[in-house]
Amino acid sequence: MTATHRLALVIGFTQTLAYVTTFYVPSVIIGAVSASMGASPALLLGGFSCALLVNGFAAPRIGRLIDRTGGREVLAAGSMVLAAGLLLMAAVPTLIGWYVSWGLMGVGMALGLYDAAFATIGRLLGAASRPTIVGVTLMGGLASSIGWSMGWLVDLVGWRETLLIYAAINLLVNLPLELWLIPRAAPEAPAPRDSEGRAADALPRGMLWMFVLLAVFFSIRSAMTTAFSVHSLALMQGLGLSAAGAVGALALIGPAQVGARIVEWFFGRHVSAMTTSLIGALLLPLGVAAMLLGGSAAVFALAWGISGGIVTISRGVLPMVLFGPRGYATRLGQIALPTLLVQAAAPTLIAPLVAVWPASYVLGGIGLAGFVAFLCLLPMWRVKPAAGD
Repeated sequence: MTATHRLALVIGFTQTLAYVTTFYVPSVIIGAVSASMGASPALLLGGFSCALLVNGFAAPRIGRLIDRTGGREVLAAGSMVLAAGLLLMAAVPTLIGWYVSWGLMGVGMALGLYDAAFATIGRLLGAASRPTIVGVTLMGGLASSIGWSMGWLVDLVGWRETLLIYAAINLLVNLPLELWLIPRAAPEAPAPRDSEGRAADALPRGMLWMFVLLAVFFSIRSAMTTAFSVHSLALMQGLGLSAAGAVGALALIGPAQVGARIVEWFFGRHVSAMTTSLIGALLLPLGVAAMLLGGSAAVFALAWGISGGIVTISRGVLPMVLFGPRGYATRLGQIALPTLLVQAAAPTLIAPLVAVWPASYVLGGIGLAGFVAFLCLLPMWRVKPAAGD
């Protein structure tokens, strides 16, 4: 096994467990917590939104830290902070404690999830990061299937005990693997200055538009994905599908995501990252349009899954390709800030529309937003890569 394959395996495995014990916690325990605390699920889900907000505001600072020092210790700190948040959530019986726990979890998520993982890979491998990032997202595609299926553990031992087990996973599995098997990156040398005193890793003024468009693209995609995931069953049934038919169609999204990443793993070297990203971005509005024009919900679900699988890879790869390895982690953190803020707000903002609009109107709006996101990438199609693609 090569060093890069081992890095992809270790980070992919630990990222899968990190997402299972963070992003999928609310769906697993929210019913039991609501019954235990006497609080509504909507009020409790506000804690998760709080974590996303903290994650977003912390991300730029974490990115700069990884650029300066490397990511191994940052990922390890993430596992420790996530464990502390889970332990606090299990121990504190009040609603205030619930929100404080999720705030702490937000710090751990900024330190320990995809943005920090991609930044760590970028610091270690530079322009050769793409295959390793693909490998990590390929394994990470299993997180949803594992995370959503953990309800049996809550039924078996209770929600507090489930959180204790999740904390132990971060401390006893992820933390040792990150410290022992992820190499330490050499500290990055200070960036040289140009004739105007600007750091060499600062974006030239002529490239700022690309960075802004990239941040807008990922923010739109994040808002759409989160909003749809929360309201997907209601929207699909609003189109006339039965509950079983909606669940059956939506179940195709996960395998489609993984399938797209498998194809990228084997054939990505033959296609530029920008071309792949454009294809992924366009598939989503095409899938929505096909369904609204009378096509199969299964076709829509497959298009949605393939698109999401590709765009997750693009989030780690495109900033490296367009802007190069120097300052890569900082730029990931800067992009993560608006992305996570809209991710926190989107489900709540779209909820009134889902309640009063026909499902076809809401899905049409999602498809239109997806096309706008595609247009954000289109001007970069022929931009010469800053790093080897």
